[in-house]
Order: sequence, then C-alpha cells, then structure tokens
Amino acid sequence: MAILTAGNKQFLLDGEPIQLLSGAIHYFRVVPEYWEDRLLKLKACGFNTVETYVPWNLHEPKEGAFNFSGLADVEKFVQLAGNLGLHVIVRPSPYICAEWEFGGFPAWLLQYPTMKLRCMDAMYLQKVDRYYDELIPRLTPLLSTNGGPILAMQIENEYGSYGNDTAYLTYLRDGLISRGVDVLLFTSDGPEDGMLQGGTVPGTLATVNFGSQPEAAFEKFRQYREDEPLFCMEYWNGWFDHWLKLHHTRDAGDVADVFDRMLRAGASVNFYMFHGGTNFGFYNGANYHDKYEATITSYDYDSPLSECGDVTEKFNAVRKVIASHLGKKEEELPALPAPIKKKSYGKVALTEKADVLDTLSYLTKGIERTTPVPMELLGQDYGFIVYSTRVSGPRTGESLHLQDVHDRAQVFLDGVYQGTVERWDARPLQMDIPAGGAKLDIVVENMGRVNYGPRLRDCKGITEGVRMNNQFLFDWTIYPLPLDNIAAIPFGRVEAGSEAAGSETSTASNFGDRPTFYRGEFLVDETGDTFVKLAGWTKGVVWINGFNLGRFWSKGPQNTLYVPAPLLRTGRNEIIVLELHHTEETVIELTDTPDLG
Repeated sequence: MAILTAGNKQFLLDGEPIQLLSGAIHYFRVVPEYWEDRLLKLKACGFNTVETYVPWNLHEPKEGAFNFSGLADVEKFVQLAGNLGLHVIVRPSPYICAEWEFGGFPAWLLQYPTMKLRCMDAMYLQKVDRYYDELIPRLTPLLSTNGGPILAMQIENEYGSYGNDTAYLTYLRDGLISRGVDVLLFTSDGPEDGMLQGGTVPGTLATVNFGSQPEAAFEKFRQYREDEPLFCMEYWNGWFDHWLKLHHTRDAGDVADVFDRMLRAGASVNFYMFHGGTNFGFYNGANYHDKYEATITSYDYDSPLSECGDVTEKFNAVRKVIASHLGKKEEELPALPAPIKKKSYGKVALTEKADVLDTLSYLTKGIERTTPVPMELLGQDYGFIVYSTRVSGPRTGESLHLQDVHDRAQVFLDGVYQGTVERWDARPLQMDIPAGGAKLDIVVENMGRVNYGPRLRDCKGITEGVRMNNQFLFDWTIYPLPLDNIAAIPFGRVEAGSEAAGSETSTASNFGDRPTFYRGEFLVDETGDTFVKLAGWTKGVVWINGFNLGRFWSKGPQNTLYVPAPLLRTGRNEIIVLELHHTEETVIELTDTPDLG
C-alpha cells in the first residue's frame, strides 16, 4: 500500500518526498505484445512513472457493449507497468482529447441530438455513469491504496479550454470517490487565467500543460495554487501531424533544456508523449481552428521513443538530464531491452480486386431515406457511407452542392467520376444531366471526428442535404460502409493490362477514379517490424491479416504505414488496400525504413 499526497509545494509518497518523472504511453496505440518493450524503455530512460489516457470509444464501441480485451486490456497494461516497478497515472476522463477520434467519446453519443457534452446534462451524465460503473471497478483493485501501481487519477481533461461548469467537474470527482477511488485526484489545464478558472476545482490538485517557457507557466500557476507542488502534466516535447501539412520535429537539445529547468524548479513532469504509437484503424482525430484538419495515422509525435519503438537522439538527451538530476551515471540507469528487428519483405503484387460501388450488396444493405442523413443516425460509427439517388434531366451547366459534407466526398454520375468535394474546400461541381436522367452516387469518407475545441459535435457524411443549384434532391438510398467485415469483399482477379485502379470495372470501361479494393499475399519466413510503402497510390486504407493499419494519402506528410511484427505470421499473409482514386500499378512494398515526411 502506497499513498501519494500533495502539500507544502511537494509530493509525498508514504511521507517521503518524491518527484514524479513520468512519460505518456497509450496502451491503445501500441500492440499488446509490445507493451513491455515500451515500458522497459521508459524505465531505462530514467522515468519512475507511466501515464495513460483511457478512451471511452474503445471500451464501449456500441452503447451498452463493453470491450476490455486485446488492445483494450487496460488492466493488463497497468498491472504490467506495476510489475516492472513503475508507478501509474491514469486519466479516465470521459473526454481525453489526445488527437484521438472524437476526443475519446463514442460516436453513438451523436445519436442523441439534444445531448450536451461535458456539462451537467442529465442524459450525458447517465451515459458517463453507466460507463464508469463498468470501468472504475476494473481500476480500483489497481490503486496504490489497494497495493497496485496507480498513484493518481484525473477527473477531466483540459476542461478550462472548453467550459466552466465546475459543478460538472465536482460531479465527476465525487463519482470517482463514490466508486472507491481514494488516490490523489487532479485536473490539468493550460497555464492561462480563463483555463485555470474554468478547469479547476477547489480542494482538488491542479496541474498545468505546456511545451516551453516553464518559468512563466509555473508563475501563472502559482497565482492560483500557492501551496501545491508544481506538475507539468503534459510536457509537449514534440507535436502531432495533420494531413496536407509538414511533419513536426523539435530539437532534442531544446527539449532537454526545458526539461532540466523544470526539474531544477522542483517540478514533477509527465512527457506528452514519451512514446506516441499509432492511430490504428479509423481512430485518428481531427482539429478545427480555421478549417477542418485530420490527424495522420502515425502518432510518432517526434517523441523520445519513435512510433516503432526506436531510441532517438531526444531519448538520449532526456536520459542524460535524468541521470544528472539523480546524481547517477547513465550506465547506472536500467539497461535498454534489445532492439526489435526490422524486416524488408520487398514488393508485393496485389492480384485481386473488387470495385466498391459494384459490390455494395455484398458489404452492406441499402437504407431508404427522404434526405441524406449522417452515419450516426444510422447506427454507424466509422468508415465510409454512400448516398445514391436519381436526378431528372435534361439539365445543363447546373451546380451540385453538398451541404454540408463531413469530410470528403467523391461524386459519380452514371458511374463516371465527376470530382471530389472536401470539407475544407467545399466548392460545387458543375455537371450536365442527360434527358433520361442519371444515377448519382456520392461516396463520403469519415476522416476522423474533431477531438478538441468548440466543434466536438462532428457528425459524419452529408449532414444537411444535396442540391442541384437551389433545388434539394430527395428520395435517397444510403449504404453504410463501416468496413468492419472485409472478409465479405467479393474479390476477382486483376486482369492483365488493367492494373491501374478504375481502368476497367465490371460495369463499363475507363471510368477514371473509382474506389476499389485490392488484395494480395506475401510469404514471411521470420517476422519483424516492417512498413508499407505505397508509392504511386493515391488515398485509402490498408489492412494486414484483417487488422486495419490506418489511412494513407499521397499528399503526405506520412509516406509509410507501420506494421508491428505481431500482426504478421510465419508463412502466408494477406494485405488488402482500399484505393479511393487510382494507382500507377497494383504493387506495394514492405520496407524496413519508416518515412513520416
């Protein structure tokens, strides 16, 4: 049994002063087989604590249906950290941000249009309470007061950046206490007046999040909390990337210098991130400041430990600071585990294909609606959604408006590609309709829900309507495509001379860009980490042995997708690529070198 307390500007663990040197590792961004490797590397860097969020959408993917296995086995992760001699900080806030889809909220919350998030809304709190009734009893045996490794728990996440309903924060805090959480509770916010006023609760420890200028940040904190210990709960030592933007990096020397200054001030520090990992599947989030910007698949974050677990220059710089601070030589810190093998398996030809629009009946059932509706109102959470209707003709030079598309739509008229409408560039498409009318198909990609700020309610698909000029189109058939059962795809052989996606389909020829699945196999004699390189491909999603690796896009910055070795098997392996537009040839490469741009 160990008890962490805070007072007189310091932390005490069982009455003895302690400085928490923590690093963030999200169990849900790392395959479970690698949890121990990443935790041992955290310990080898000199840290004594690991911090993790808990994403509600991973643990309650469908309302009332809970998941705590595999990648979602938070109990196993916490137990493992404790067995390795690490303390644990858990942040199970209903909302986590984390550049994670919808900030960790489950998409099914959007089925309730009148529900208000992150406040004293009765319907919202009822959903939170049911989730906590399932989650918190799994964590209470792991509290330090019960002999476990969890020293502290967060009650909400950067709430002052969103609202000022302190009654809501108090409700969450009291809910944790009533469920048996008797370890130190805390809030975390930016070091600004409004944030510290709106996001903190009297009597509950406050912490601050920032990436630089620690003296100014702690000075602002001291204006609100004179006697509490200094704790940077999120030291942003790197940053995340958006599609269509450059890859972020930060100088290792600068990171080490800011860290050293915090330690000299007596502060505890949690590196956000120590090891970022990967936004596997459709779990990446998005930001909306001036416009919508989706986060990439990699969550490398330019962290001390890279996306694939490699030690970096930043790792070595941080380790040196910690060793000096502890009065030790670096070789006196715990040893690093052996590096994980990287393998290059070469080029893989994808020899089977299936046109998405031609095979909808195998993948989903059409739903009749008068108007287009977003996917959440059809019980869909992630993936794609197709809207189909007939448009009367003749019409010449009219404008097709998608009002309001979330997030990226490809438009087809009688199967022929007309163009793409993007949320951040939602210009209408000009088109002519023949005298007999035409079939209109719109394929919409959910590129990730907004995870931060005032636009959290981010429904996906066509959220308002479709117009030709000012005339709304009615009478739609809607096909949800969550792509959670790729085994149902009816593949056929790629015909000789038609390697390029869309160059030939079962309905007609030379349609141009059409969403198409491709499938291939490759043999593995020894498994190792590898990276899917998609030179010549445009945009889409990749699966390895049924596991969704995430999205790719030739516009970058990310140019490879990480494949952890545990996803591979000795012998035959399957790769499926959904290409939304076209590829120069149906070949991918498995290389031993990542490329994040």
